[in-house]
Amino acid sequence: MKRTVLFILTAAIATATVSPAVAAVNFDQLRDENLSKVDFDRLREENLDKDAVNFDQLRDENLSKVDFDRLREENLDKDAVNFDQLRDENLSKVDFDQLREENLDKDAVNFDQLREENLSKANEV
Repeated sequence: MKRTVLFILTAAIATATVSPAVAAVNFDQLRDENLSKVDFDRLREENLDKDAVNFDQLRDENLSKVDFDRLREENLDKDAVNFDQLRDENLSKVDFDQLREENLDKDAVNFDQLREENLSKANEV
C-alpha cells in the first residue's frame, strides 16, 4: 500500500513539474498573432474622433493667451531679486587682495613657492 501511494505521489509530482515546461506560453508567437488582429491606425483615428485631447492644438491656444513679456515685467516690479545689482554691491564690499594676503599669512599653501621648489628639485636630478 505504501509503495502504491508513493508511486502515485511521485507520478503526480513529476507531472506537475514537467507539464508547465511543456505547455509554456510563447509570448513572442502570441504577440505576433495578436498584432495582426489589431488595426492600430484605425484605433488611433477612432480615438482622435472621440474628443481626445489634442495637446498641440491646446498648447498653441494657451500660448496665445499669455503675454510672457508682461509677466516678466510684473515679476521684476514685485521686488524680485536683481542678482546683477546684488553682485555688484557685494563685490564692492570685499577686498580680494586683502583676503589673499590674509590667507597667505595663515600658512595656506603657496602654490608659486611650491612649484618653484619642485622645479628646482627636478632640475637637480
